Amino acid sequence: MNRQAQAAVMFLLGAALLHAGATDLYLRYVKAGLQPLLLASGVVLMAAALATAWYERGRAKAAKPSDSGHSPLGHAHPGHAHHPEPRISWLLVLPLLALILVAPPALGSYSAVRTGTALQQPYGYGRLPAGDPVPLSVVDYASRAAYGHGRALHGRTVRVTGFLALDRGGAPYLVRMALNCCAADAQPVKIALTGELPPVLRPDAWLEVTGTYTPELTHDPVNDGPIPYLRVTSARPVPVPHDPYDETWNN
Repeated sequence: MNRQAQAAVMFLLGAALLHAGATDLYLRYVKAGLQPLLLASGVVLMAAALATAWYERGRAKAAKPSDSGHSPLGHAHPGHAHHPEPRISWLLVLPLLALILVAPPALGSYSAVRTGTALQQPYGYGRLPAGDPVPLSVVDYASRAAYGHGRALHGRTVRVTGFLALDRGGAPYLVRMALNCCAADAQPVKIALTGELPPVLRPDAWLEVTGTYTPELTHDPVNDGPIPYLRVTSARPVPVPHDPYDETWNN
C-alpha cells in the first residue's frame, strides 16, 4: 500500500474515531471519561493523514520531469520498475467501515455467568440521599451490602437497575458490567435476587428493581467472590440505558 493509500486509511480511521466519540457508539468500547481522548485522537489522525497526502502530492510534482524513467541518453534507469500494490491491502478498510456502520451489543448475561464477580471493598461510603426509594448503582448496593454490612441500608428502600443473568441452576442475578478502561476488561458485579420476582425471567432483559436490604449472602461459583442479596418488592422492565456499563466503578 503506497503512502497516498496509507493516508486515506489513516483519514478513515480518524473519521471513525470522531464518529464514535461524537455519538453514543464509543460507550460500547470505552468508558465515558475517555471521550475527550478519543475525539483528540481522531483529530490528530485526520490531520496527520492530510499532511501526509499534501507531502506526497508535492513530492510527486517535484519528481514529474523524471517520471519517464529514462536517462538523457535515452536509456532506462535500472531499478525503477514500479510494482503494483496488492489490492488485498485495501481489506484493512473493512474493520473501519464495521466500526462506523455496526454498533456491537454491550456485554451481557453470557459473559456475566462465566466471569466471577469483580466486587471490591471500597475505601469509604458516601451519605445516602434522603427519601425512598434511594437510587443506587449495582456496585454501590453490592459493596454496601457485602462489605458495609448494610448499615446504611437498614430501613431504606432502594432502586437498582441492571440486566438479568441466570446461573446454571436458574438463580437470578441483577448485573452491571464494570469497566476499568474499555469493554475488553469489563467485569460483572452481581446482586442475587429474592422476593417478588417477575413470573418470566429472561436473560439480558433490563430491569428496574425496587427492594430492601437482606443480610443473606452467597458466593460466586466462578471465583468465590461475595454476592449480596436484594429482597425485591417490585420490578419493571426498562430500556437499555444510555451507558450500559457501570460508570461508578473504581479500583
